[in-house]
Amino acid sequence: MPRKKGGAEDHGGGGGHDGGGSLRWLLTYADMITLLMAFFIMLYSMSILNLNKFRQVAISIKSGFGGLVAGQGRSVLGSTGQFGVNPSPIEGDTTGVPFRMVQQIERFVKEKELSKLVKLRVEERGLVVSLVTSEILFAAGRADLSPKARSILREIGRILLQAPNPIQVEGHTCDLPIASNTYRSNWELSTARATNVVRYLIEKVGLPPERLSAAGYADTKPLVPNTSEPNRSINRRVDIVILRTQ
Repeated sequence: MPRKKGGAEDHGGGGGHDGGGSLRWLLTYADMITLLMAFFIMLYSMSILNLNKFRQVAISIKSGFGGLVAGQGRSVLGSTGQFGVNPSPIEGDTTGVPFRMVQQIERFVKEKELSKLVKLRVEERGLVVSLVTSEILFAAGRADLSPKARSILREIGRILLQAPNPIQVEGHTCDLPIASNTYRSNWELSTARATNVVRYLIEKVGLPPERLSAAGYADTKPLVPNTSEPNRSINRRVDIVILRTQ
C-alpha cells in the first residue's frame, strides 16, 4: 500500500511538472508572436510615406544649402529674422508652382539687390512675391507705379510668363488712416494699387488677362503687428500670388 501510494504521488508530481513546462512554453510563444506583430506594425507605419511631407523635408534640406531659408510659416529674401519660410514646391511638380520659377525670382532679387523691396514667401496656396510699397515703388497715398516699380514688374512678369499658373494680385496697407484727395479709404488705395499692377502685367508684359485677378484688403491682413513704423512699412505691400494649380 505505501508503495502504491508513493507511485501515485510520483505520477502526479511528474504530471504536474509536465503541465508547468507546457505553460511556460506557451507563454514564451505568445510573447514572441506579440513582439513580431509589433515589429511588423512598426515596419508598416514606416512604409506609409506622405509625399507632400517628404517634399517639404527635401526642400527644407535644400534651403539650408543656399536656397530659401527654412522657418515657421512666412519668408522673405534678405530676412532680418522677422519672418521664416515654408518649404517651396519642388522642381517638376506640375500640380504646384515650378521650383525653377522660385529660383529665377530669387536670383533676380539677389542680382539687383532688391531684398528690401521684393520679398518671397511660400504659403499653402502658392508662391507669394511681395512688393513693399515704400515711396520707391508707390508715392505715399498714391497708386501710380514708379519707374522702379515698372522695372521690377517687367522682370518678374517675364518669369511669370513661363508657367500657366493663375495669379492673384493683392493690395495691402497699414492701419494708419489715409490722407489723400484721390482715395477716401485704405480699401480704395489697396485695390487701386493691385489693379494698376494687373494692368501693367497685361499691357506691358503680355500676361493673359484670364490668368490674373486683383483684390484689395486694406489693413485686414498684416504680416506683422502695426506697432511701429518699420512694421507698418512691411505691411504696406502688393502681393503677387502665384497660385498652385489643381
